Order: sequence, then structure tokens, then C-alpha cells
Amino acid sequence: MSQTVAYNLIAIFSLLPAALVVHRKDASADHAHWAAIILGVMGTGVWALAQTSGQWQAGLSAALWVTVAVTMALFAMLSWSVKESWRLTPLIAPYMMAIGAFGLIWTHATQHGLQTGKMDGWVVLHIGVSVVTYGLVTIAAVAALAAFLQERALKSKRPTKLTHKLPSVADCEFLTVRLLGWGEGILGLGLVTGMAAEYQANGQFLVFDHKTVLSVSTFVVIGALLYAHHKTGMRGRKAARIVLLAYLLLTLGYLGVKVVTDVLLA
Repeated sequence: MSQTVAYNLIAIFSLLPAALVVHRKDASADHAHWAAIILGVMGTGVWALAQTSGQWQAGLSAALWVTVAVTMALFAMLSWSVKESWRLTPLIAPYMMAIGAFGLIWTHATQHGLQTGKMDGWVVLHIGVSVVTYGLVTIAAVAALAAFLQERALKSKRPTKLTHKLPSVADCEFLTVRLLGWGEGILGLGLVTGMAAEYQANGQFLVFDHKTVLSVSTFVVIGALLYAHHKTGMRGRKAARIVLLAYLLLTLGYLGVKVVTDVLLA
């Protein structure tokens, strides 16, 4: 077993306590829960930093691990500051483990390194904004999925062990709207920084490639959902489907391009 594979496995298993701790009887946001969350943040964060130290890795595996690390860090801050948000842990932790597993699978895919010291300031800002946006929308999509599962369990009158652990429908919808609001603002900043970086590099503000079209589409979809929620109070399964659509578009723009360039065309 190579060192890289071993480090990937350590990072993946650092999330396992978080995936299991919430399934204890009478689980709560106690010391054990926070110890598990902090372990997940540190385990994934250290591995992501190790891969990007000295240069930004534009490859798929590194992008996946940066996504996991940032999402876990954002989720930890959300759990600390917003009541009941910690109850999303039964969905967040296994999902992050799955993304980490894909990072392990594609460890040897083509990597494209870029020295951080040679990166333009607009590029650095754009990368940071993009990663944070994706992390926020990821958590929003998980909250929307939790609302969908809770609503389905209520309508069928068949709650499960999982739905008992998740936040209520109202709390899930509150989290989804708040996270999408933050994500929309930061995504707008990402589009502006992306145009600035493009102009700095090529003298053009906007290039209509796949990433740009998908990012703009995501911005429009999220904006439309937030407007509809504000004006009509749209919620429930219909809202959840639109959130998941926005997440799919953002995923295709953020990670889909890397799948094509690093895996399919490698």
C-alpha cells in the first residue's frame, strides 16, 4: 500500500466517528459529538492542505478532498452557531466519506499543479470563493434532502431511525434558505472574481465555456428559488427538488469539468 493511499484512508476514516456518534441512544451535541466533528475536520483538513501545500492542485482527487475539508469546516461552524443544524450529521458525514472514497479512487488521475506564489490575486480569490460556495450549497442540498425525507415520513406516517435523528422539516427549510442566501451572495462574488481573473489573463470579461454557463445557471436557479420562497412561501418537495437541481448544476460546473479532463480524456 502506497503512502498516498494510506493517507487517503486515514482521512476517510477520520469521518467515521462523526457518522456513527449520532446513532447513539439519546444522541446530542455533547462532547463526544464535538470530538467526532473536530476529528473529521482535522483529518480531512490536514490531508487537503498536504496535497495543496506550495501549489494549487487542479486535479480531481485534490479538488474532492478540498471540497470535503471545506464542507466539514463550514458544517462545524454552522453546527456551533445555528440550533439543530448538528442533526444533519447523519447525512453529511457519510456523504463526505463517499466523496473521500472517490478522491481515493482517482488519486492517480492526472494532476495539474500551479505554484501558489505565481498565481494572480484574482485567481486565488476566485478559487477560495468557489470552494466556499460549493461547500455552502452542499450543506444546503443535504438540508433539502433531510426536509424531503422528513416530509415523506410524515405523510406516510412511517418515521425511520434516520428521520428521528434529523432536524424537523421547519428547521431543515430554515437552514436551506439561509445557506442558499449565503451561497447566492458568495456565488455572485465568485462570478465577479472569475470575470476579473479572465480579464487579467486574456483581456475578456466573460468566456461562455461549460463552467461559466453552469455557474450562471446555478446563480439564476438559486435566485429564482429564493424569490419564489420570499413571494409565495414555496417549500416542501418542490423546493427540495429545485435545490438539488441547483446543486447538480454547480457540481457539473465545479467537478464535472475535472472528471472530463482528468479521467475521460486522460
